[in-house]
Amino acid sequence: MRTHPPSRKVIAVLTAALLATGVAACGNSDTGGSGGDDGTITLGFSQVGAESGWRTANTTSIKEAATEAGIDLKFDDAQQKQENQIKAIRNFVQQKVDVIAFSPVVESGWDTVLKEARDAKIPVILTDRSVDSADKSLYKTFLGSDFVKEGRLAGEWLVEQKKAATGPVTIVELQGTTGSAPANDRKKGFAEAIAANPNLKIVASQSGDFTRAGGKQVMEQFLKANPKIDVLFAHNDDMGLGALEAITAAGKVPGKDITIITVDAVKDGMQALADGKFNFIAECSPLLGPQLMDLAKKVHNGEEVPARIETQETTFTQDQAKEALPNRKY
Repeated sequence: MRTHPPSRKVIAVLTAALLATGVAACGNSDTGGSGGDDGTITLGFSQVGAESGWRTANTTSIKEAATEAGIDLKFDDAQQKQENQIKAIRNFVQQKVDVIAFSPVVESGWDTVLKEARDAKIPVILTDRSVDSADKSLYKTFLGSDFVKEGRLAGEWLVEQKKAATGPVTIVELQGTTGSAPANDRKKGFAEAIAANPNLKIVASQSGDFTRAGGKQVMEQFLKANPKIDVLFAHNDDMGLGALEAITAAGKVPGKDITIITVDAVKDGMQALADGKFNFIAECSPLLGPQLMDLAKKVHNGEEVPARIETQETTFTQDQAKEALPNRKY
């Protein structure tokens, strides 16, 4: 019996099937991330949470920038828990993403999971907050603010405002999340700056966890324990906004009876500044998304990037807030 050779049509179908199988195998290989053959970069991002207006604006910036840049974003909300972030990073490693970025809840305790990412050859970018690891090879770069500078700018403004004071100026401090980089650094910068005037004394300092509820609760305690408070330094706008409620409830006028200094410059904080309830804000920009996507592309391509990239920021007085508010993006 004569056997006919396969037709060209059959050969074409078989060839297409084999090619498809080969492509699928390449996509599942261990040599790279999950970006695929279309060139799309997959970025795994673990966010601290949604504790403040700043953080919400930061998340929006990252999501919008990823869409604009054509990057496949796998987003995780850690709800302000380090164990959730560690779990998320391990999940990203298992998914073989191309790049991992995260904003660390606290500074310490990251070496083990970051070594796992390095062993998987997945580059890591730190955003907004740093880690205190001695091994700088665990991440490619840090993108964010100089928190020490923010605290120092707040303190320097206060020193200038109170330079004529002849008696003690009592200060209470609402710290951010205990152990976090912004809380540690803003406290340090502020303390260094006010040391220039021995009349400036911090009489109470406690964490409000960067939330409005925390700011209100701790400020209530401060007011009960300290009958005379001249100045409040809050590590972010949201805690300062919470403190406003406690100050008003205590029969005091915020911005007049108590000078209020905060950090961030989100829209609600800027409004309080323009309304005369706050007195000074050191800016901390949350709009890191475009820079992060640019960095993700560069590290994925093996390009050299600076070890630290700082965002450009400023400070605001009450009059400056009034001028800036109409065009404020966050």
